[in-house]
Amino acid sequence: MNENNTEKSSQQAVSIAINAQFVKDISFEAPHVPQIFTELKSNPEINVSVDVQAGRIQDTTYQVSLKIKTEAKVQDKVAFLCEVEYGCIANVQVSAEHIEPVLLIEIPRLLFPFARNIIADLTRESGFPPLMINPIDFVGLYNRRLEEIKKQKEKATVN
Repeated sequence: MNENNTEKSSQQAVSIAINAQFVKDISFEAPHVPQIFTELKSNPEINVSVDVQAGRIQDTTYQVSLKIKTEAKVQDKVAFLCEVEYGCIANVQVSAEHIEPVLLIEIPRLLFPFARNIIADLTRESGFPPLMINPIDFVGLYNRRLEEIKKQKEKATVN
């Protein structure tokens, strides 16, 4: 019976709740409109960069920000630049070793569809085809971040 109670209490301790979602920052520039529309004969080259930041607000309350920056180019001309920082306030109650992965992987997965929709709407409303960003590998992004931190620590110990 003790084993069951321990199992139930550990299951109850795991909780993730998004309390609020918001656009923190948004920017759209189309420096060569309307001339660029005559040059859009082929698909533009599109670059997408993603950053995730998280910070504690209170005991189990965190702010998570998903920053997506896109740039579309036609030959050497910028068709548009779009930056969206979409965030949330989340209550996260998980064990200490799972806090970082939840904040930098799971919560951004929940936020991504909303940020993606905003970018698609911005590009469409600006006269371009809606930009539908492919799903993002937040696990890979997180693992690359860990590798960078590891390399920085190794450099610091060598110097």
